[in-house]
Amino acid sequence: MIFRSAVAKLASRPSVLSVAARNKHTLPDLPYDYNALEPFISAEIMQLHHSKHHQAYITNLNIAEEKLHEASVKSDLTTQIALQPALKFNGGGHINHSIFWTNLAPQSCGGGDLSKGPLLDAINRDFGSLEAFQKNFALQAAAVQGSGWGWLGYNKGTKKLEIATTANQDPLTALVPLLGVDVWEHAYYLQYKNVRPDYLKAIWSVVNWKDVSERFGKASN
Repeated sequence: MIFRSAVAKLASRPSVLSVAARNKHTLPDLPYDYNALEPFISAEIMQLHHSKHHQAYITNLNIAEEKLHEASVKSDLTTQIALQPALKFNGGGHINHSIFWTNLAPQSCGGGDLSKGPLLDAINRDFGSLEAFQKNFALQAAAVQGSGWGWLGYNKGTKKLEIATTANQDPLTALVPLLGVDVWEHAYYLQYKNVRPDYLKAIWSVVNWKDVSERFGKASN
C-alpha cells in the first residue's frame, strides 16, 4: 500500500525522471571510423576519446541536469548553485567535443584541404596567410597551461576571425566557434606523449575545412 501510494503521488505531478528522460543527452555518432584519421590520430586514441571521455561528460551532464531539476522543483537554491560547476564542465565537454568530431575528416574525404573559398580569403585577410594562421594557432594552443582548447572563432562585432583558447572544458562564448582543437592530454598522449606541438602540427592534415567553412558561412551571414 505504501508503494502504491508513492506511485500515485508521482503520477499526480510532472515526473522528475520523465522530464529528465526527455532531455537526455546522447553520444553523437562519428561520421567516420575510429581508424579513419590514421596515421595522424590513432584509432586507439579516437576510440577512447569518443566512447570513454566524451561519454563520461554526457553521463555526468545528464546526472547534473537531473539533480538540477529536482532542486528546482524543491526550490533548493543552494543545490542549484552548487551544481553550476558540474554543469559548466560536463556541458562544455559535450559541446566542445561535438564540434571537435565534425571539425575532423579523413584525407580521403577532404581532410586537410583548404585551397580556396571565403574562409581562406578571410584567413589571408586576418592572419596574412594560412601558414601564418596555423603557426599562430599552434603557438597559442601549445601554450595552454594544463588542459584546454584552441579555437578559431568569428567575432560578429568586428566581423573578423580570431584565435582564442579556453581552459578545461569551458566552451567558447565570446566568439562563434568555427574550429576547436582539444589539447587535453587524452587527445594525444598515447601517440605523441608529452610533445603537444607535434600533435598540433599533425592535426592540420585531418582538419575538416568544409565543416569549418560552413560554420564560417553561417556565422558571417
